[in-house]
Amino acid sequence: MSTYGEISANEVNEQLKQGKKLNLIDVREDEEYAGGRIPGAKHIPLGQIPARLHELDKEKEYIMVCRSGNRSGMASEWLAERGYNVKNMVGGMLEWPGSVEK
Repeated sequence: MSTYGEISANEVNEQLKQGKKLNLIDVREDEEYAGGRIPGAKHIPLGQIPARLHELDKEKEYIMVCRSGNRSGMASEWLAERGYNVKNMVGGMLEWPGSVEK
């Protein structure tokens, strides 16, 4: 069992407000992502992560996002097992207090 960090939607929002550059990966499906996402989030649906690993850098920290935190948790665990530095945004978009882009 690997370990990965967790971060709240409020913490992510505050860091973005402070101008911090975050690497957000939204693992929701296309329709969900199109319906509204955190500005600047990269879209890699959960099922595509293995095929798109080349897009991620092990030197960077990634914050995984989904609707409720479940799929992003699975993605976080899978990536952490492979040596990636990831955090799961607990509560997902259901708890996102900030602005969304479409």
